[in-house]
Amino acid sequence: MNLDDALQTFIAESRELLALMESGLLSMRESVDPCDEINAVFRAAHTIKGSSGLFGIDGIVAFTHVVESVLDRVRDNEIGIDESLISLLLACGDHIGLLVELTAETGNCEDEALIAQAQPLVEALGRYLAAGEGHADLSKPDAPPRDSGEAAAPPHPRRWLISLQCGEPVLRNGMDPLSIIHYLAKLGEVARVATNVEGVPLLDALDPEACYLAFEIELLSDAGRQAVEGAFEFIREDCTLRIEEGGDELAASPAQQDAEPAIAGAPLAPEGATLTPVSSASCASSSESAVAAAPAAVRNGGAARENKSADSHSIRIDADKLDHLIDLVGELITASASTELAARKAHNTELRESAATLNNLIQKVRDSALQLRMVKIGATFNRFRRVVHDVAQELGKRIDLVVEGEDTELDKTVVEKIGDPLTHLVRNSMDHGIEPAEVRLARGKPEHGRLTLNAFHDSGSIVIEVSDDGGGLDRDRILAKAMERGLIPHDATLTDDEIYALIFEPGFSTAERVTNLSGRGVGMDVVKRNITALRGSIGIDSRPGIGATISVRLPLTLAIIDGFQVCVGNSIFILPLDAVEECVEFAAGGEHDYTDLRGQVLPFIRLRECFELDGPVSSRPNIVVVKHAGQRFGLLVDRLLGEAQTVIKPLSKMFGKARGVSGSTILGSGEVALILDIADLMAMAGPGGLAGQIPPSAALATC
Repeated sequence: MNLDDALQTFIAESRELLALMESGLLSMRESVDPCDEINAVFRAAHTIKGSSGLFGIDGIVAFTHVVESVLDRVRDNEIGIDESLISLLLACGDHIGLLVELTAETGNCEDEALIAQAQPLVEALGRYLAAGEGHADLSKPDAPPRDSGEAAAPPHPRRWLISLQCGEPVLRNGMDPLSIIHYLAKLGEVARVATNVEGVPLLDALDPEACYLAFEIELLSDAGRQAVEGAFEFIREDCTLRIEEGGDELAASPAQQDAEPAIAGAPLAPEGATLTPVSSASCASSSESAVAAAPAAVRNGGAARENKSADSHSIRIDADKLDHLIDLVGELITASASTELAARKAHNTELRESAATLNNLIQKVRDSALQLRMVKIGATFNRFRRVVHDVAQELGKRIDLVVEGEDTELDKTVVEKIGDPLTHLVRNSMDHGIEPAEVRLARGKPEHGRLTLNAFHDSGSIVIEVSDDGGGLDRDRILAKAMERGLIPHDATLTDDEIYALIFEPGFSTAERVTNLSGRGVGMDVVKRNITALRGSIGIDSRPGIGATISVRLPLTLAIIDGFQVCVGNSIFILPLDAVEECVEFAAGGEHDYTDLRGQVLPFIRLRECFELDGPVSSRPNIVVVKHAGQRFGLLVDRLLGEAQTVIKPLSKMFGKARGVSGSTILGSGEVALILDIADLMAMAGPGGLAGQIPPSAALATC
C-alpha cells in the first residue's frame, strides 16, 4: 500500500465514520438510554482524529479534538443531550466532511474560508466546555491536543516508556515506524528516541523490503494508555511492543516489569543503547518521505483484530470495473444466444447439448455478477433521517421517521439515481402533507407527525413507498387549480387517480405562498421524469384527513433480465419474465377486448393493433397474462417463443414518445427486439384504451 492508496482508504473510512456519527446523533432523539449512541459517536470522532493525525492532517485533528472534548463530557454525564446540541454536532459533522472532501481533492485541508467557517462552531462548542477549553485557534493546528478519551489530565504530563521491535513484514505491509513517532508527537512531547540496529544483518543477507530496527521512545504526554497503544495498532501484529508508565529513569526496574504486564515480551532499554533527543518537527520531517500508516490506528486492540478478521472476507472494488464486468457478461449472453441458434440450425444434438450447458453456466455467471451490484436500500433510507431532522426544524414541526424494508436489495445504479427523487418526495410530504402541531391536535391526532419509508419486492420490481399521516391530497383544490391553469376543461369528469396525477404536471402547485421548500411548481414533474427514465412508474393513494402514500415502482436492475419472447406477425417482443403469470389459448371471436379467465374478467391488448403490425395472423393466438401493481391484464400474441436472457439496451431519444416500450435487446440472430413496458401497457388497457397512442418506429425482429 503506497501513500496515495492509504490516503484514499482514510478518505473512504472517514466518510463511513461520519455517516455513523450522523446516524448516532439522530438516533439519540428517539433513544430512551442513548449511552450506546453516544459512545458510538465518540468512537467515530476519536478514530477520525487519530487517523488524521497519522497523515498529518492537522486541521481535521484540531477541529475534531474540540468536538471530541464535548462528546467526552457528554459521556461523563457532565453535559445533557438536547435538540440544540444535536443540531450543533450535526453541523460539526458536516464541517468535518468538508475538510475530508477538501483533503480528498488537494491532499490537505488548509483553507482560510473553512477555518473562518469553523470558528462559530468552535465557539458554540466552547460554551459546553470549561472556561478556555474548546476555544482553539484553528489557524494554528500544530498545537498537540489532549486526548479526550481519557480521564481528566493530571497536573503534570505522564512519562511513557515505549520499547518497539519491528518485525520484518512491517514495511511490506505499508507501515512506517517514523510515521508512528510522528503521531506520538501529537499526543505530547517525544523527549528521546534510541535506535537499536543490532538486528540488521550483513549486506549480503539484507532484504531491502524488510525492517530490522528497534526503537526505545520516551514520551511526555497527558494521554492515557489506550491512546498511546492505539498509535501502534496497525503494526502490533508484526512487532513486539512494551509500554510502561515510567519514573525518573528510562529503564524500568524488574519490579515494575513484574507489576505491569507487557503487551509483547521485549526488554525495555537494551544495555548500551544510546538515547538521542528528537523533536516533534524532526519526526514530522522524517515521516514526510515515508509511507503513511493505515487509518483507524486509535481503535482498541480487540475490536481492531475482529474488524481485520471480518474485513478479510470483503474487498473494495472500483464501480467502473464492476460496470465493465456487467457489460462483458451482457456481450457473453448475446454471443451465447447466437451459438444456441447456430446449433439449432445445424441439427447437431451434441452441439445443442454443449450450447445448453454453456448457456446454463453463463446464466449462473450473470446472476453472480448482478448480485455484486445489488445493495440494500437501507443506506439510502438512513440518509433521510438527517433530511427529516433538518426540514422538520425549518418547518417548526415535530416529525418522526419510520424506516421499513431496509434490507430490500436493488441494483446500485438504481440506488444512485433514486436518491434525489426520493428526497423531493420526502420534503414534499413534510411540507404539504403533515399538518402543524396545533392543527393535528385540533383534529385529534398526535402532535408528532409520522413519515414512513418502506421498500419491498413485487412481481420482479422494487416498490418504494413514502407515506405520511397528514391531511391527504385536497382533491377539489387540485381540480380547481388545474382548471384555472387550463390543464383540463371545466366540464371534465376525472377519477381520483387522474386528478392526483395532475400534481406531476410541469409548474403545477397548490401552495398559497412560495417558501424555501415549495410553492414554485418545480419538482414533482422532474421526479416523474427521472423515475420514468429508470423504466419506473409512480402512483398516489390519498385518504382525506388520514394521509397519503406515494408509490414508486422500479426495476430491480437496469442491465440484464430474464425475458419471455413472444411473436406478433413477423415481429418479436420481450416481456419481463417476472411479470408473466401464465399463458392461455385465445378462442378468437368478437371484437371486445376482454375475456373470461376462470370466471374473472380479464382485459387484454391486441399487440398487432397496438403497434400497427403486418404479417401472418396465427390461427391459434395466445394471451399472455401479466401482473403489475397487483392488477392483471393480457397481451394477445400470435406465438410463444419461450424464455431467454435479455440484455437491456436503451432506446434513443427519437423513440422517447413511443408508448408501451421500455427498451430493446439484440437477439442471437443479430436482429433487434423491443422490450415491452408493462406499466404503460396496463395504463393503455384501462379506460380510454388505445386512443392516441404513438406506435414506435423501430426495427422489429423476424420470427
